[in-house]
Amino acid sequence: MQEQFLQPTEFIDSDHQAIRDFARNASGDAAGDREAAVNLYYAVRDGIRYTPYLDFTDPENYRASSVLARGYGFCISKASLLAACCRSAGIPARLGFADVRNHLTTPRLRELNGGDLMRWHAYTEILLDGRWVKATPAFNLALCTRFRVRPLEFDGREDSIFHPFDADQRRHMEYVRERGVYDDVPLEEILATFHRHSPKLLSHEGSGDFEAEAEKNSDGCR
Repeated sequence: MQEQFLQPTEFIDSDHQAIRDFARNASGDAAGDREAAVNLYYAVRDGIRYTPYLDFTDPENYRASSVLARGYGFCISKASLLAACCRSAGIPARLGFADVRNHLTTPRLRELNGGDLMRWHAYTEILLDGRWVKATPAFNLALCTRFRVRPLEFDGREDSIFHPFDADQRRHMEYVRERGVYDDVPLEEILATFHRHSPKLLSHEGSGDFEAEAEKNSDGCR
């Protein structure tokens, strides 16, 4: 069963040379899988800029090697990349999905999304020391600073999932529904949900400065 989560897939293309090179360099001289996974987590969290303003219909925005080349992505993109890096390093990894209510999202993203319920939020599950550990590399450190949310740390032992409150004790992220785990990005299911609930996400121009919006939103709420 674990072998399934070591194999390259359409979107978690862990056999891509760029992924192999990135994973090898990022894991460094790690002493074991746990330390390697931690190093890979921070390389993806802070090395790939988070933005929800991209073309959600473009499969390349979900493919790990393309996300690495572009240097930006959203939660699914970055979870896919982290899973690919782990698999490349010989560490079983898979994708987990949930619907979350983001109480601090920006007005523009709320309008595009059709509310603050973000469907198909993604994280990576990594098999370490015999158990699956959740890692959420979505928000890079610079974005967290602007949003005044606590950055998610990862030690390879405890689940790293979004905090319910931000640095100012405002409600932040609420997990509403678990959608299960997958060995690859279920793109058709995701797009079907977006078409049904968030059609504007699929039709907007795919541009914008989310970090600047985040800072403005944070200033306005304090």
